[in-house]
Parts: sequence; C-alpha cells; structure tokens
Amino acid sequence: MNGLKETAVIWSAECQRTLRSTRVLALLGLYSLFSLLVFVVAAFLRSFVQQMTQSGMMTVPSEGIPLAVVVVFFFSLFFLPLYVALMGFDQVSGEVGPRSIRYLTVRARRSSVLWGKLLAQATVLLSLVFALDLGLCVYAWVSTPGFGLADFGENLLRFWLASAVFSFAFLSLTSLCSCVTTSPPVSLILNLAVLMFSAVLWMTALADEGNPMRYLRFLSPLKYSLDLLDPALRTAAVSVAAYAVFTLLFLGSALTALRTRDL
Repeated sequence: MNGLKETAVIWSAECQRTLRSTRVLALLGLYSLFSLLVFVVAAFLRSFVQQMTQSGMMTVPSEGIPLAVVVVFFFSLFFLPLYVALMGFDQVSGEVGPRSIRYLTVRARRSSVLWGKLLAQATVLLSLVFALDLGLCVYAWVSTPGFGLADFGENLLRFWLASAVFSFAFLSLTSLCSCVTTSPPVSLILNLAVLMFSAVLWMTALADEGNPMRYLRFLSPLKYSLDLLDPALRTAAVSVAAYAVFTLLFLGSALTALRTRDL
C-alpha cells in the first residue's frame, strides 16, 4: 500500500478504537459538562465579562454575539490542551511497551502510523468541538435579536476554525511527547510538564513593562489563543501563523523521533 492508503486504514481503525474507549468517552462527557458549567457561570457574571472585554483581555468577534458565548469559547479553548493530553498521551508509547507497534511498522510506514493515529484523534476531538460550537451559536441565534443565519454561519465557522488551528498544535505536541517516551505514564507526565511550562511562559506577560522576561511569552503556544478571534484580519493571521509554526515544529520532531528510535 502507498502512504495515503496506509494512513487511511490506520485512521479508520484508530477512530473505532477511540470511540470504544471508556476513558475517551468519559473525557468527552466531562469536557462537555465543564463547558456547560462555564456557560452558566458566565451568564451570571455578565458585568465581569463586560469589564474583561472593555479592558482588552478578551476579544468579541461580533458585536451581536452574547458575551457569555465568547467566555465559554475561550475557557473551553484554554482547557483543551489538558483534554488533548489526557486523551492521546499513549497513542504511540502505549504500543511501544507491549511491542505491538512492531506489528504496525512491519506493515506500514512509521510516518503513516503516526499520521493515522494523529488524524483519528483530531477527527474525534474536532467533532466534539464542532458540536459545542454549534450549541453556542444556536444559543446566540435564539437569544440575540438581529443574530441572523449569516451571523450564525460566520461565527460557527470562525469558532470551529480557531479551535481546529489551536487543537492541532497541541495534538502534535502530545504526539511528540508520546514518540520520545517508552511508557504511557512518562508520556503523560512529560506532556503535562510541557503544558505547565508553557503556562509559566505565558504568565511572564504580567511582568513589569521593560522587563526582558516579558518576551518569553512569545514562546508559549497559549499566548496566541486570545487573538484567534480578533476582528482585525492581520492580528488573527499572525496567531494562525504562530500555531502553524508550532504544529510543524512539534509534528516534525515527532516524525523524526519515531523514525530514528529503536522499536
């Protein structure tokens, strides 16, 4: 088989296995309940949300969309890397220990194995994200006068594309952590450590003006998330480009690690 067929076969098998996993299904439910909880809290804290918007800490993509919807989107986006790590930390390392990955790599290219597993998790994750974004836009459509079908379609597409760009970078990071380790627990610990380090880099933005430490925030993938929905096309494009760079860096490193390691 060629590379595309190998990837498609592995993708199909991994999608079925992922959907049968009780851990993944439990995480899907928890993530959905968390988003619902954030929505309820945001609905009661409208004044606080308005202050965040006016101070520039949060960007509203459209004046007609409820602020509670934007809050839920950004909070769910912030916790998405943790969900990605818990869902896919063992995608490669889980098969290295029992040596079952040897069965795959004899019949398919190592790059096809990684692509198939990565795309399967991306399919499941982005399907969930689409369902949540659809629910948010339905709420905005029902509760907001003047929020028509055109606004509905535009915001749904914008939310989902922003989530996809953001998610794929962290899916690639999870793949990298899984490819460079030999056991699932170590993969998870490494992944969570990288996420915590990324959060610390992001928090350097709170340093005093003129402090060179503030520049470290640009090394954090989390830093660019708040600009993905910016109405200014140039600002949003910079964030998309940053996530493209992170994705290429993480995914390229994962492919290199998998190709060169002894299985």
